[in-house]
Amino acid sequence: MDRYIIGKEKLTISNIRNILFQNKKLHLDVNAKKIISESRNFLNKKIQESKVPFYGINTGFGSLCNTTIEEKDLESLQRNLVLSHACGTGDLVPKEIIKIMMLLKIEALSKGYSSVQLITVERLIEMFNNDIIPLIYQQGSLGASGDLAPLAHMSLFLIGEGKVYYNDKVRDSAEVLKEINWQPIILQSKEGLALLNGTQFMSAYGIWSIIKSQKLSYLADMIGAISLEGFDGRGECFDELIHLLRPHKGQLKTAANIRDFLLDSSIQKKEKKYVQDPYSFRCIPQVHGATKDVIEHVLDIFLVEVNSVTDNPNVFTKEDKIISGGNFHGQPLAMAMDYLAIAIAELGSISERRTYHLISGQRDLPSFLVANSGLNSGLMIPQYTAASIVSQNKQLCTPASIDSIVSSNGQEDHVSMGANAATKLFKVIENTERILAIELFNASQALFFRKEKSSDFIENILEIYRKDVSIVKNDRLLYIDIDKSVSFLQNLSIDEHLI
Repeated sequence: MDRYIIGKEKLTISNIRNILFQNKKLHLDVNAKKIISESRNFLNKKIQESKVPFYGINTGFGSLCNTTIEEKDLESLQRNLVLSHACGTGDLVPKEIIKIMMLLKIEALSKGYSSVQLITVERLIEMFNNDIIPLIYQQGSLGASGDLAPLAHMSLFLIGEGKVYYNDKVRDSAEVLKEINWQPIILQSKEGLALLNGTQFMSAYGIWSIIKSQKLSYLADMIGAISLEGFDGRGECFDELIHLLRPHKGQLKTAANIRDFLLDSSIQKKEKKYVQDPYSFRCIPQVHGATKDVIEHVLDIFLVEVNSVTDNPNVFTKEDKIISGGNFHGQPLAMAMDYLAIAIAELGSISERRTYHLISGQRDLPSFLVANSGLNSGLMIPQYTAASIVSQNKQLCTPASIDSIVSSNGQEDHVSMGANAATKLFKVIENTERILAIELFNASQALFFRKEKSSDFIENILEIYRKDVSIVKNDRLLYIDIDKSVSFLQNLSIDEHLI
């Protein structure tokens, strides 16, 4: 199917991946439409019949929660909220992450606890389906009270403000609305708050990072196996028997991957001169496996989150209640993303150590993996580059979730800093991809000097890779080879069941 029905089933990492990579169109389930409309009607009736102040519906926001707003001003209140909170700055959020944000906001609003207009949800779906992508900035969210600034930028198009990507150009929202003959949405009571409250910025970064992490975890195993072959390493440390004595799920999976990659390798069949290998080779299952277990743990947290309602207040039509709480607080996500950043950084850390061994002139390999070293520096400096990136990852792995700064005149006195955890994690993942690309560059070069053949799997991978990155025989511009190696990994398609 070329479409995904919102409100029919829970979001999974698999169907989020399919929505993104197969360009599926979103459609709203009939029952979800009914639930959204009933919730909106309930709130309209509640406002008309009751003089009780409801936070953010007929009051101000944050520390202004005790300021009552007249009914005639409720629409202006919501528009003003979106305008005033669009205070993002810094680098632009990648388009693919913005699309996940939009998907997750649509999913949350479809559950009927936010009392938005049906037309508002349908407009977000139309934006998603027509690739009208709001410009959003990375900086501005404290990760509590929702991702206020980023979600405000996401919502500006709805009211005819801000800028969007449309047909691969940055355009003013008002111009695009006029061009496609859409009218801006007139936000009703609570709608601005429903759009801005929520964890969709953090969640979108987290989901994208998990998708990337799953692929990097597999690639780390594959590249580690190629390096092992280039280093003339031993294969018995991947025997299932030893891992069944310490049966962590990720460890077992990594060892099985390595065994598959090395199947029928002539390098493994020959007699070895060396009794043991360094830990960066011998402990690949233990280190890579620990990362796999973290990815799975973090995925569980995010799957709960993306199927949750995280705006405030929440409207319960059956129970006849409007409850103000704190589901927008990003602490579960902040801590999980800090944990995932550490786990992914370790893939880079151990990868750089394998690269170091490959260029060090050990095990019948030439120094710096070039035949005529001295005249040629060979692959000396790519290891420097990897080491520099590993060091930056260590700096980025300082937890964001342990910090908090008071805001809104003390009303919001503890925040998660989950948005900072999210953007740090994104950078760690980009960095680790580059470190692994550098290892692949070195591992390919190392295997060139081996007389025996590796496994069919590894030889086939390297045959494809070497069409982009040929063997270095004399010094040349290596940054081009590194860029091509990164692109190779990004474009390499991995079956979902393998990761």
